[in-house]
Amino acid sequence: MRDFGAGFHYLVQGQRWVAKHGRQYGFGLLPGLITLVLYAAALTALALWGEDFTTWATPFADDWGSPWQGLFRGFLTVVLFALALALSVLTFTAVTLLVGQPFYESLSERVDRDVSPDGTAPESGLPLWRELWISGRDSLRILVRALVWGILLFALGFVPVVGQTVVPVVGFFVTGFFLTEELTGVALQRRRVELRARLALLRSRKTLVWGFGTPLAVAFVVPFVAVFLMPGAVAGATLMARDLLGERTGAPEEESAAGHTHAGIPHPGDEGAAPA
Repeated sequence: MRDFGAGFHYLVQGQRWVAKHGRQYGFGLLPGLITLVLYAAALTALALWGEDFTTWATPFADDWGSPWQGLFRGFLTVVLFALALALSVLTFTAVTLLVGQPFYESLSERVDRDVSPDGTAPESGLPLWRELWISGRDSLRILVRALVWGILLFALGFVPVVGQTVVPVVGFFVTGFFLTEELTGVALQRRRVELRARLALLRSRKTLVWGFGTPLAVAFVVPFVAVFLMPGAVAGATLMARDLLGERTGAPEEESAAGHTHAGIPHPGDEGAAPA
């Protein structure tokens, strides 16, 4: 439980950091607002024309009598919207990070410089187009993993009792893990840590990851909250990434709340490596 509390502490630290750096916070809001408008437009269109789409997709039900036709297509429309809503929650962070790559890259570097003993921040040395390509590719890989989990949890949701109690809780923990991967990816990608190594690193400290990501997943259910928490979440994820890699901070109060360091970190760029 100590690691869980440490993860939540990094989330709070990140929000405090952006609160003290208003300009960085303001720039960090822009990608989230853009993504929110795009998602809101897509969900509104689905709400308006979802029933028409369901009717088009189920021609075999045209000859069904009342009330079965209406119940069937109504159920499918609700399921379609629910899946779209769940997908939007799962992908919101990835899309926002992709849209705001330059903003969040700058914010993460500023955090690193602010807490680093020598006032420097690691740099990937890659051109922007290459960073965008890697970020988009890795986000797609994470999305596929998240979708597999989402489909499994959605199916388990129909199990009586368990589906209405245990499954939603597990869902928040799973979502929290993937959110944390996306957010720490900003700092870890600058350090040339590949996706496979990042996942191995996060799995080695699951409780820390859940402490950071699960409360965030609960908060991100409300889109407006997600927009306002994103800059602080990136800042907090950068601080947590330093802990995961065993990097020291310049002030004692900024040291890892868990008091852990990690040896045997995967060599940057070695996708097949795993932490010791």
